[in-house]
Amino acid sequence: MLVIIKSAPDTTEGKRGIKFARDMAADICLIQNAVYFAQIERLDGFCGTAYAIKEDLQLRGLREDDIERELKIIEWDELIDMMTGEDKAIGAF
Repeated sequence: MLVIIKSAPDTTEGKRGIKFARDMAADICLIQNAVYFAQIERLDGFCGTAYAIKEDLQLRGLREDDIERELKIIEWDELIDMMTGEDKAIGAF
């Protein structure tokens, strides 16, 4: 399962998205302001695979040395491929 999160870490929606993914043992993809979760120690304790959209990271001024090493940086077309390949893809957080 893939959970797509768009809300910033300091919002209820963003926190709910991470908790939902953690509870469901799902992977996450961070888009829009959710890419701030990619900063070091913001995903503390998350066990799944975390992806972030490269363009959204760049638009918000986040560099590779600002983000978690385990995070996988992808392009929009890769996200589309992931969504079509997953059994379930959930977004709206």
